Amino acid sequence: MDVKKEILLETGTNELEILEFFINEPGKDGQPEPNYFGVNVAKVMQVIECPDLEPPESAPHPCFMGTIPLRGHILPVLDLSVWLEMDRVKNPLDVVIVTEFSQSVTGFLVSGVTEIHRVGWPEVIPPQGVLNTADQNTIIGLVDMKDHFIQLLDLEHILSALDPTSEEAHWTADVKAKEQLTALVADDSATIRAMLKNNLEAANFRIMLTNTGEEALHKLRDLKQTAEEQGKRVDDYLDLVIADIEMPRMDGFTLTKNIKEDESLQDLPVILYSSIITDELRHKGDSVGASAQIAKPDMDKMAGLAIDLLNQKQNRAAP
Repeated sequence: MDVKKEILLETGTNELEILEFFINEPGKDGQPEPNYFGVNVAKVMQVIECPDLEPPESAPHPCFMGTIPLRGHILPVLDLSVWLEMDRVKNPLDVVIVTEFSQSVTGFLVSGVTEIHRVGWPEVIPPQGVLNTADQNTIIGLVDMKDHFIQLLDLEHILSALDPTSEEAHWTADVKAKEQLTALVADDSATIRAMLKNNLEAANFRIMLTNTGEEALHKLRDLKQTAEEQGKRVDDYLDLVIADIEMPRMDGFTLTKNIKEDESLQDLPVILYSSIITDELRHKGDSVGASAQIAKPDMDKMAGLAIDLLNQKQNRAAP
């Protein structure tokens, strides 16, 4: 099964497309009981039959089942049920969802797939206070499908948790702004927020942290009101906005669109980042007015990129 890589959604509509899949656990009546999950379609290459794999004794984690060749890649296959601490009912019809993001191709073993849904980010319920069993860092939100819930997975968290030094070790700032700058950061991941905060503070930034695009927009509107009351400009309080593209409540594209459509905010540079900065997504960021876009494997360059953008803005404003 091939999954379309084209993103057909209009930019800035605050929507995403998710591939719904399930993992079967033993039910009370002896029949398999499905648990439903979802992942952004843009991260999915294809769905293949489950290969006959046995976890090697030297596996770095119990969920690691081995590797298979696929389209020129050596594909690691992870049993998602093991990571989620679920008792999966094994079946010959189990499948592997092949994903590509953060310059990495990985297979995730699941019981099966259902369909692709188009949902609005405001429909995504934040997991805090809702989930008690699964790792809340792995579940970024839930979607109510009336007869069942879809749990949206953060596959990036799984891969980074399997190798916790893979990203953080390289997130060091090798530049420093001449004077202190202020950045508003929006990301639903506490881990990414902390890493960005450390990276940017080392480069002489003061950081305002928000959890979603919606929260960031409220913060910006509060700053706008304060500026108006004091007869100043928003950029007297804030220099730029840095936002993840995928966030519950409001995505980075919609946040950027709102910023650029507001006369008081539109001069703020906006940097968008994601694990899936493809050509298709890059043109969407351009269409809403993003000043720059960066892939998560290159996040160590964030401070330098931000300083360059602000230097360019200052030079354009100079008489």
